[in-house]
Amino acid sequence: MFSSFGEAGCIFNKIFIFESDFYLLSISSRPVMKLRAFSATSLEDLPDLQSVPQHRRLTKNPLIERLRMAVPHDFIAISGLDVDDFRFGQRLCFDTNLPPAFIETYIIEELGRIDPFRDAALKTEGTIIESEVYTRSAPPQRLAYLASSFGIHNRTLFPITRNGVTYGAITLTRTEPFETDEIAFMEMVADTIHAAVTKPLRQRFVAQHMKLTPGELICLTNASFGLTSDEIAKTTGYQPDTVNSYIKSAIKKLGAENRSHAIAEAIRRRLIR
Repeated sequence: MFSSFGEAGCIFNKIFIFESDFYLLSISSRPVMKLRAFSATSLEDLPDLQSVPQHRRLTKNPLIERLRMAVPHDFIAISGLDVDDFRFGQRLCFDTNLPPAFIETYIIEELGRIDPFRDAALKTEGTIIESEVYTRSAPPQRLAYLASSFGIHNRTLFPITRNGVTYGAITLTRTEPFETDEIAFMEMVADTIHAAVTKPLRQRFVAQHMKLTPGELICLTNASFGLTSDEIAKTTGYQPDTVNSYIKSAIKKLGAENRSHAIAEAIRRRLIR
């Protein structure tokens, strides 16, 4: 699909300026209905991460369109967040352009319980290729019929991991199998794509979900610049004891061992820059 990684890289370099543009899906026993535009600004109307619809319609996203130039695909699903209860496999949380009727049927009929591809994704590290999974375990007839009816073929999943734990994934589908160089390219860029698409949710809710306060984030941000507690106190107007208290609390909430570890975790989770 592209002559070299250099060519693909030139295409991908154009991806990064994007504005999230989502639609929500209502998954229930009733027909799926498109609700309202879902963007970074409309997130302000939602009180917490639990209130965000679990299945969100991804459409008109410049990032994904640029990706499609590098790796042509029919459908894409971007799932999971690096927070408790929202990691891949723990709870449904994804943005996708998969047909709403397929998603609705897959969920209502609980096909995930008998889907060999999903089972492999939860148990296996590394990229999961549907055709390889099906050579070991054939798909149930109902799932095969639905996939064929909706044109969902050759699912290929790229895990997003931290410290050996998969917390997210990007899944692509296409009528023709993905080529080796396309898979290798996706393995290089999947983390960046996942971070960009989930950025509005992370910025709005992750710190809140982890119960990090503005004061803790401010102190961590200043500490990431190499400032001491006294210097952070002068910069923020907090008392040194308050600064130390905020940082100590942030260390605990981030599950870190010390200040440096907490800063690294906050940066990795993109809570601070």
